[in-house]
Amino acid sequence: MPKIVVSLFNAALILLAFGLAPAQAQLARTWVSSFGNDANDCNRPTPCRTFQRAHDNTLPSGEISILDPGGYGSVRITKTISIINDGIGEAGMLVSGNATGILIEAGPSDRISLRGLTIKGIPFGNSEGIWVDTALSLTIENCVIRNVTFDGITIMTANPATVIISNTLLADNDAAINVVPNNFLNVVLHRVEMYSNQSYGFNAAPGEYTSATISESVAANNGKAGFRAIFTTDMHLLRSVAFSNGEWGVIAQFQAVVRMSQNVIVNNGFGEWNYTDGAQIISYGDNIGFTSGNSSSQALKR
Repeated sequence: MPKIVVSLFNAALILLAFGLAPAQAQLARTWVSSFGNDANDCNRPTPCRTFQRAHDNTLPSGEISILDPGGYGSVRITKTISIINDGIGEAGMLVSGNATGILIEAGPSDRISLRGLTIKGIPFGNSEGIWVDTALSLTIENCVIRNVTFDGITIMTANPATVIISNTLLADNDAAINVVPNNFLNVVLHRVEMYSNQSYGFNAAPGEYTSATISESVAANNGKAGFRAIFTTDMHLLRSVAFSNGEWGVIAQFQAVVRMSQNVIVNNGFGEWNYTDGAQIISYGDNIGFTSGNSSSQALKR
């Protein structure tokens, strides 16, 4: 037998003896299926079973696609990647036991995209929906986050970042969206629904300057305020609804600025809007509401 063939044969025996196999190459697009197996390479004919296995086998800037409805487990994202469900049915995860559904700890130049996913907490220990620690940008589209113990989405970025959330439902969490970055953040909400959360619909309490633009969104039946801005937050609220929240429809505190136009703000527990401690609420005079006895605050108009 030629020496080269003998060498290859011996190498194969060594791999088998130690229970090893050659490393699988990463793919630009990977696939998950409820019938998959994490021992697979995550290719289309041989899909994986979990998001984490698919993530780990996807090249940076690649994409995870979903073949059929199912629960695919929590995932820690560490690179530029997209997880895409474009209408195959429910695809997501159940979270409990102090787990986070999607933990984003990518690099400061990484871009993440999430579409069509469901995250649901179950009553065993604590749970978090999406936690954003580090990334350059994140887009969340057509997602549902419900019943987690802590916040539906927590944004605590340490680097300058942009987060865009659209056509997404957050209900029965602590806060729907909690924005507490330690660096400049630009956050945009469009057609986001925030219902029956224990504390706030949207809460921005940053350590650094945050620009929040919210349009055509609804915050209703939340335990505290529908929309809250404090510290170095500059919020623009346009064509949105704050209805039947436990405290205020909109509140600004500690130097924050909220600019409002064409909103409906009615039937909130303490009143429709309020600003304290050097904050400002600037109304363009075309909002509807302010009817539930909020005598402690007045709109600044121009």
